[in-house]
Amino acid sequence: MSPRAADLLLFALTSGVAIAMINKQSCSAATKADTTCEEPSERPNSAFVFVKPHANTESTRSLVKSKLLMAGLIILSECDIDGQTIDKDKLIDQHYYAIASKATILPTKDIPVPADKFEKEFGEKWEKVLAEGRSCNAMEACKKFNCDAAALESAWQKAKVVKLGGGFYCGLMSVNDQPELYVFNAFFMSMRSKFCGEGTSIHCYEVEWDPAKLCWSDFRGKLLGPTDPEEAPKDSIRGAILAK
Repeated sequence: MSPRAADLLLFALTSGVAIAMINKQSCSAATKADTTCEEPSERPNSAFVFVKPHANTESTRSLVKSKLLMAGLIILSECDIDGQTIDKDKLIDQHYYAIASKATILPTKDIPVPADKFEKEFGEKWEKVLAEGRSCNAMEACKKFNCDAAALESAWQKAKVVKLGGGFYCGLMSVNDQPELYVFNAFFMSMRSKFCGEGTSIHCYEVEWDPAKLCWSDFRGKLLGPTDPEEAPKDSIRGAILAK
């Protein structure tokens, strides 16, 4: 894997192919803001396109590459990022930051829990729970319960779960009859494991193109296709992967 690829942040991970904007300080190609067809930029647009783990096969990689080249994009570099690197550098956590901040990044004491809502929903004061060490984020929960992401997800499905804010959930839960803990965004560990599991990887293409020939909205909507593959044009990358 190239040093440049290690610094790229993931973005829009919702189907077989996703986009990440290139970290401006890490890459030579300038990252561009959304460019409309009516106002083309003189500088090239650039992006980081990758095939997600579940779709990372030779046939899919070949399909994606051919679609990018046929659309007139220049492939500046191509590489793999393995699950260990995604895990170690918390790349998927950076992408899903709003969710992951409560699940893997912030310690419990720094999670902005609305104390009034917590007490109303769970019947005890947040300050007391925090002081007694009966709460944790999802990654800490796996360690405390000595379980993997699948076991945590199973327990989460059976727990009393309360929405505390946008992408912010708390569940009172236990694994294997251990003392209950208040766990934040436990569902994220199952999502994360699809990128960080042993033997997983994403295949990546760093690309750039002339915005006068392909505007940013068409790159996303027509070339890649909408994030829901069911809504993607059949000749888009997502639509073609879905049809395979």
